[in-house]
Amino acid sequence: MKSEEETKKLVLERFYKWIHVFGKKASKRMPIRKFCDYAIKIKKGFIPRKRNAYPLLREEREEMHEFIVEQLRKGYIKLSKSP
Repeated sequence: MKSEEETKKLVLERFYKWIHVFGKKASKRMPIRKFCDYAIKIKKGFIPRKRNAYPLLREEREEMHEFIVEQLRKGYIKLSKSP
């Protein structure tokens, strides 16, 4: 966001005390690790079914792919091998 005033026009007043989290600076760093950070553990031998949960248009798939790549780059999500 360009300024806090512009951000306040987009955010409900009850969220103003957290206005700093809506800025670009805050979105470029990973929040502090907390006890509630979890990994999804998959059972040995699990074979996922390949299917789309929601049908997406080509443009939507491209946007989703860009989002995932960006989140991986920032370190917000990680890929790991199953044990």
